[in-house]
Amino acid sequence: MPLCGESFDMDQIAFNELAGWVTEAGLIGRTESELMAGFCRRVIDAGVPLARALVILDTLHPIHEGSAFLWRSDRPETTEVVEYGRTNEGEAAENWRRSVFFHLLQSGEKMLRRRLVAGDPVDFLSFKQARDEGMTDYIALIHRFAAEGVIGEMDCVYSSWATDAADGFDDADVLVVERLAPFLKLAIKSAALARMAGTLAETYLGRDPGRRVMQGRITRGVAEKIGAVLWYSDLHGYTHISDTVAPEQIIPLLNDYAEVVVSAVHGHGGDVLKLIGDGTLAIFTGDNREQSCLAALSAAMRARKGVAKLNARRVKDGLPTSEVYLALHVGDVFYGNVGSKERLDFTVIGPAVNEVSRILAMSRSVERDVLVSAQFAEALDPETRRRLVSVGRYALRGVTQPQELLTPEPDFEIRRL
Repeated sequence: MPLCGESFDMDQIAFNELAGWVTEAGLIGRTESELMAGFCRRVIDAGVPLARALVILDTLHPIHEGSAFLWRSDRPETTEVVEYGRTNEGEAAENWRRSVFFHLLQSGEKMLRRRLVAGDPVDFLSFKQARDEGMTDYIALIHRFAAEGVIGEMDCVYSSWATDAADGFDDADVLVVERLAPFLKLAIKSAALARMAGTLAETYLGRDPGRRVMQGRITRGVAEKIGAVLWYSDLHGYTHISDTVAPEQIIPLLNDYAEVVVSAVHGHGGDVLKLIGDGTLAIFTGDNREQSCLAALSAAMRARKGVAKLNARRVKDGLPTSEVYLALHVGDVFYGNVGSKERLDFTVIGPAVNEVSRILAMSRSVERDVLVSAQFAEALDPETRRRLVSVGRYALRGVTQPQELLTPEPDFEIRRL
């Protein structure tokens, strides 16, 4: 039975089966790569001589502008995934403006076909590349989103379809691709949106909180009691810096030092929960408290070295510098959602959180870049603990009992993990 009054070789049963498969695969959560490979293999099984297929979709990501999914008939079980950077400046921008997809976007056309075997013009780079790879026919498609469906730069899905068959695609093949491509693109868009939501949650909430939120832990007041190593750091003299340097230097400065701190925490298994101006609140969790404390200390030493390298570079560039001051503490905290019905925060609360902030405040008074609590020190193995030096007992604001605070020796390094 022909579709919409037009005849093509793929019968209605095969069409419905393929459309049904990709719809179901999208609904159950197959990845973009799985969708692409499964779809293209089935298109070939249905009689279309497909050799190459490409789907491109922008995203919301702090580093990448979008992803490209490339399938090749000589590697039918796999899909090559390329995450591309910004295309709004430099050579990348120039290449984008010369592409067939940019032409479709600007012209308002939905499809552009070049029958390379018949001598059609090779007027875009992708056509030349396809011809050089032995392709005989090439179709480029664009499917636009409605204005209310645009998210960031994600405003459409691009695709290309090529064959190396001696006579190229026939008209029936082209019609099949045109009619079936939207099913694949809708499924890929669904997968991309799910992945994007997870990326955004982890980027703005932290890795573990982001995963928990995406798993549905979003009810206000629901929190679990956990034992955690608490990390609280900020920049020494930041207020003075912000009052004395040019405003346009503040954000790059904060980004530079945050990159050092966050990469140190993540590099040793911690989770950053908050970036509060120049401050960072993070946790290290695990069944073995000693290992969590060692991981936090390792991260602290990595941050110390990272700050030294950063400051050397900033001095060379004539930029203001700072130092990261850090407090480490252990204790039981409540970990979960707190806030109003319309605005929640996934964080830690409890006396231990208050205490680590007070310890950080003391670091400036005693001029030590790393201070740890006695409770933190007690959780360490004896060899590591001996290399922590007491700086005295102090009454911390809001804390009932005076606390002994310690700092690592100047040449301190973690000798085991």
